[in-house]
Amino acid sequence: MSTPLTLSVGDIILTYNTMHMGIDHGMLFQERDWLRLENGRVIYDRCEQSDGEEVSLKDMCFCRSLSSLIPRLELLGYTIKAVKADYERAVAYDQEQYAETMGTASIGNPERLTFDQLTAFVHKYPVHTLNDNYVPDYDAEHEAKRGLFASEPDINLLPGGDPDRDTGGYSERSHFGNLLGFLDPYSVLRILGENPENLNLQVVWNCGEFIDAGWAREHDFVSGARRTQTYLIATEGSSDTHILKRAIALLRPDIQDFFRFIDVEDRHPFSGTGSLAKFAEGLVKIDVQNRVVFLFDNDAEGRDAFHGLQRFTFPTNMRATVLPDIEELRNFPARGPDGITYVDINRRAAAIECYLDLRLKDRKPPQVTWTNYKEKLGVYQGALDFKESYANAFFNATEESIRSNEYDVSKLRIVLDLLERQCSLMAEQMLPFWKYGE
Repeated sequence: MSTPLTLSVGDIILTYNTMHMGIDHGMLFQERDWLRLENGRVIYDRCEQSDGEEVSLKDMCFCRSLSSLIPRLELLGYTIKAVKADYERAVAYDQEQYAETMGTASIGNPERLTFDQLTAFVHKYPVHTLNDNYVPDYDAEHEAKRGLFASEPDINLLPGGDPDRDTGGYSERSHFGNLLGFLDPYSVLRILGENPENLNLQVVWNCGEFIDAGWAREHDFVSGARRTQTYLIATEGSSDTHILKRAIALLRPDIQDFFRFIDVEDRHPFSGTGSLAKFAEGLVKIDVQNRVVFLFDNDAEGRDAFHGLQRFTFPTNMRATVLPDIEELRNFPARGPDGITYVDINRRAAAIECYLDLRLKDRKPPQVTWTNYKEKLGVYQGALDFKESYANAFFNATEESIRSNEYDVSKLRIVLDLLERQCSLMAEQMLPFWKYGE
């Protein structure tokens, strides 16, 4: 008998293969997600995994919680907007099948749930509340109008999808999972995550037993984002790169492997606003296939360069953006010809260092200095005084000081939110069913 290889969430099987790997799910997981299964329970404590004994390969799996998986799904393009497009694809397929079956004499199309109604259906049945005990004649019971879903009217309004797929089950839980099987497996994961009661569910790729049975080798199962799924973040300078790399490592470790940066150990090859803009223009013109985000400073020069790039039609795999406007910078001390005044430095003087913790011990309060007048824009360009000091303080901040809020990273979180959003928008538009969401 073949050993199955499955991807499951809360014991709902999303993909099932025997004798071959099938879909590669490695990008959903990281190396630290290679964990031990014991009596159906995942052992998360790595110290608990061995107890001095060698752990059998068949007891290993890739596993992480649904809540921690959602950011990875988004960076793969599975946003809620993309899941809606996937749902509309399934509805359109149903309509095509109906028309082929009924012919030209058919009137209208079968009624289907709206996407909001589908989301409400998922909210109505948290997975952990559904019984997973095996019932030999479950489908017969359901047909006889007995059981939890027997009187659920929404079931008849769900798309059917592949006519050969199983829409029944052997338990309430398996039935619920099969009812959603018209969606892409990752769409199922993402929409289940819309129900807060599902966020603690374990997503398991049980490859250990499959490897142990000889159907694959251990090195066939590699975790981490694939190179074609990673995002190159191109910045104006080496300081931006170093700060963002450390911020992602500290604040977004669950998605760290999705981001790459230009090597700036010796020097930044495209340093400065103008160089970054020319780099972006060049990549657009030669149709590079890598996923790239060009990130400009939120100052006069950065905004000017960003707006200059709008004359180009960017391919789907490239986006340009600017560091975000934030409230803390709307009333900021700035030194100019008339002395120090409090002004909004968003779009005029906000480089990456302005998004760090600007509270330095034994130092005067932070301020920017106006450097030159941008006649084209009618505003002054400014720069944060002693910005290297703020960068050094960030690099010296410990994980404990960040956890305790002794070092404030709230503004950096806003920057990372922007980056994640830009990358997710890029990825969702690259999914095969996105045309249904346009």
